[in-house]
Amino acid sequence: MRIVQPVATRGSLKWMQALASLYPHILNAAIREIGGLLRDEKVRWVSPREGDGWAEYRDRDFLVQVGQEKLTEALSVFWPRGGPQWDALGVSSNGTVLLVEAKAHLAELASTCQASPASKAVIHKSLEATKAAFGAAPNANWLEGYYQYANRLAHLYFFQKHGVPVRLVFVYFTNDADMKGPCSAREWHKGLAAVYKHLGFDSLSHVNDLVNVYIDTKLIAAN
Repeated sequence: MRIVQPVATRGSLKWMQALASLYPHILNAAIREIGGLLRDEKVRWVSPREGDGWAEYRDRDFLVQVGQEKLTEALSVFWPRGGPQWDALGVSSNGTVLLVEAKAHLAELASTCQASPASKAVIHKSLEATKAAFGAAPNANWLEGYYQYANRLAHLYFFQKHGVPVRLVFVYFTNDADMKGPCSAREWHKGLAAVYKHLGFDSLSHVNDLVNVYIDTKLIAAN
């Protein structure tokens, strides 16, 4: 599914449109600094793009955008329609897929699964497999509280399971005055600690291919 977005004027949507389309060097540098990219590895950001209606993608269409349409059938078994709508998608010069989820304030972290019973059964099965693969506590509830974070982890696991080089990049913006968001990475760390605890992790430092980056909105506004 292709979801056209308006030209954003606030929040994480605004900042991701600016980063992916206008200032990708800022995003790339932040990912590279934390070890998510090699020094000479370049990224082609395929969404959101101004020439594509700032569209975001989900389901089969997001696979097409990152050149992995061969996984369409496998994804349909792993996850029902209406899966994650990615804030940004990229492909590196080394063939690594970059899946981006962006946040500008702490309230965005919370979510609960609203799927139908039939879809929820499929989701539950895949979340359980992801929990086992990443070493989360078996009794952790991934359908409530922080479901969106959990389903992003599940799609990281999906790509890993199919041997696709991947990075799941969580972009946390700081100093977003309009959204009254955190002013520092430390503030984000406090909020994320509750997420990790709920999902049954002490931390996610052991989860391969997961990258957290913290980008100051003042740096973007200054360009």
